[in-house]
Amino acid sequence: MKSILILGSTSDIGHALAKEYLTNGDTIILAARNQDALNQQKKELQKKFSADHIQSIIFDGCDFGSHQGFYDSLTQKPDGVVTVMGYLGEQKVSELSFKETQTVIDSNYTGNVSILNIIANDFEKRGHGFIVGVSSVAADRGRKSNYIYGSAKAGFSAYLSGLRNRLYHSNVHVLTVHPGFVDTKMTQHLSLPKRLTATADQVAKAIYKAQSRKKNIVYVKWMWRYIMGIIRRIPEGVFKRLDI
Repeated sequence: MKSILILGSTSDIGHALAKEYLTNGDTIILAARNQDALNQQKKELQKKFSADHIQSIIFDGCDFGSHQGFYDSLTQKPDGVVTVMGYLGEQKVSELSFKETQTVIDSNYTGNVSILNIIANDFEKRGHGFIVGVSSVAADRGRKSNYIYGSAKAGFSAYLSGLRNRLYHSNVHVLTVHPGFVDTKMTQHLSLPKRLTATADQVAKAIYKAQSRKKNIVYVKWMWRYIMGIIRRIPEGVFKRLDI
């Protein structure tokens, strides 16, 4: 039995992950910034799973100054952490408002780096643990439709790659997840292609499987690896003319 900290637990993917780890016999620590949503999530999970296996605590990924205190306050330090914190934002709004840009960057990159630095130091000292970061296929190449979000995720992917390199000899595993399109509350306003779109439950199962097998990088829908591989190989002189 392992203790798993889920950052951004009240998101659709976070909730699916909580159920996946509980189903497989682990204990979980739910962490999110909305107290009401957190209480509701805990109550819902307790109906199906043992209350002894579920804890909850308020956590705001963008309140960087609170992160050390948050981690210090955990009575039982986790064996693994999965962060699904993120914010898609609006590309057009970001182009006109740096406030929106900063929210996208802080939600997807800075907040994750802040808390994972703290956790990585602890795991390195203890000599075990795992870290799972949910990035995006948007990180693989900047496109005009979402390059603010994509650039924040690209930074996060690079951070996870470096963290994986750093922590390998300390027996700490780091997994980078590229979900592709996911049918969630965050994307409900978008028209997504069915074959390329995963459910939150599919993402959770893919994360659990990849983490258990100590994979380094996983694309939830296998075709995304090849789609983005092709997109990355398009010459820049051609790519800049495309409407994608």
